Amino acid sequence: MTGWTHGSSGGSLSARRCQGTAPCAGGVNAMERLELLKRLSFGSQVAEDEVARLQEYFVQTDQWGRIERGEVDIVRGDKGAGKSALYLLLDKRKDKLFDRRVLTVSAENPRGATVFRDLMADPPASEREFVVLWKIYLLSLIAHEMRGYGIDSQGVSSVFGALEDAHLLERELNLAGLLRTAQSFARKLLGIKAVETEVSIDATGVPTGVIGRISLAEPTAELRQSGINSIDGMLAKLNQALADHDYTIWVLLDRLDVAFADSHDLEANAIRALIRTYGDFRAFERFSLKIFLREDIWDRVTEKGFREASHVTRYEVMRWTSPMLLNLILRRILSNDVLNQEYGINKEDVLGDAEKQSELFNRVFPPQVEQGSRKAATFDWMIGRCADGSGKTAPRELIHLLNCLRDEEIRRLERGEQVAPDEQLFDRSVFKLALPMVSDTRLNTYLYAEYPDERPFLEKLRGEKSEQYPESLSEIWNMSRDEALSKAQFLEKLGFFQMRGTRAEPSFWVPFLYRDALNLIQGKAGGGVSDDED
Repeated sequence: MTGWTHGSSGGSLSARRCQGTAPCAGGVNAMERLELLKRLSFGSQVAEDEVARLQEYFVQTDQWGRIERGEVDIVRGDKGAGKSALYLLLDKRKDKLFDRRVLTVSAENPRGATVFRDLMADPPASEREFVVLWKIYLLSLIAHEMRGYGIDSQGVSSVFGALEDAHLLERELNLAGLLRTAQSFARKLLGIKAVETEVSIDATGVPTGVIGRISLAEPTAELRQSGINSIDGMLAKLNQALADHDYTIWVLLDRLDVAFADSHDLEANAIRALIRTYGDFRAFERFSLKIFLREDIWDRVTEKGFREASHVTRYEVMRWTSPMLLNLILRRILSNDVLNQEYGINKEDVLGDAEKQSELFNRVFPPQVEQGSRKAATFDWMIGRCADGSGKTAPRELIHLLNCLRDEEIRRLERGEQVAPDEQLFDRSVFKLALPMVSDTRLNTYLYAEYPDERPFLEKLRGEKSEQYPESLSEIWNMSRDEALSKAQFLEKLGFFQMRGTRAEPSFWVPFLYRDALNLIQGKAGGGVSDDED
């Protein structure tokens, strides 16, 4: 095996092998391969866990260029598609953005407990309350950022003072604490009726219908002379000061799926209110909300009609093609210097040539997982096994599969089995051993975690055939055919089922991604062979 001895360093595994630790002519031995595998890392499938290495893996696509230039405000994508990676990269490029006079502020903790966790216990009572809450919270974040950079003026000072009086502009920024204060303040403002219709003065000479120096509606001239500002009026003053100093502020919002995962109704209210707030903020050219949102959440929010959605034009939907996924796999592999050394790989040379990427993939992976002239090539097998019912394959599952392949290959060699042939890192036998962990993780962290009401229905499918009909599901779930059909169609929207057949006579096929987790058996309910593609 000559290819394994391409490493140029005297400290490489191949060099030590030729110095007597193993015979050169016989190729790499199991201990050398095991040592190499243990030194490899393909990173985490969760972007928040690998912030420091994201730029190493990242390819600067046209999509990313549009986001970084500020041409995109809303980034949508399926779970695991990489939205959080884009968010974290944007947050990491504060210095480069600052050189363009763009300031970035995060409205959510990138890791750990979500800022919005307390809203679950005491949620806003209406969508309107949510809009007011968003505006006060975002206004305070922007003001804090401006004060930190010394962006001031007479109008801005009055805004700072009003927010400080309301305890919405503390010296030390605590996002969760700020949100609680903003929610309390929003409720007080909403409890005030008809602020704009008349002004009355109490016994102390203070105008009623306002809190401190902030009103919900646009104040009358008399109230403005008394130093009262509306929320929108305060935003206008901050916007003007940013224009005068030639700065722009981007407020980044991610992890909204985590924030409201326990209540889809609350989630829908929050997202609709946020989009309405986004629409209002578009009037201020020096503010920009950058929202990273899951596609299924967007669909759920808009499925019953949402007029404001038609006005959202500055958005990007993340899509992963097969060449992009191949590039992602190769970037993860090439992030390992020890492997580049052993294989004699010029990393930049490979990443700049799609043909060389395919060649390298074929060096380290077996030609097929399942052998046969009609069986899929390994890359197609991986893409197919990690796809959900919509046919989409998310990077998260592919990265998880890579890590599981490494772990299974290590276990195989630790048991004393032979190394994979030629330069292959993975023996073809480990692929089917690695998939169940990916399957189980996807089922538990997505469907069971975010749609707990569906768990009993999915559990009743455990051990059943992988392709079902409304009639068979009716029997399994103990409900009418129409009820079973409706439930299956809902699970299709979640990517658990893929609908086949015709509208009059449909069948529901479970993708490979979910089969191992539920011990499903390949085939059709009632007999027959499913037309699975391998």
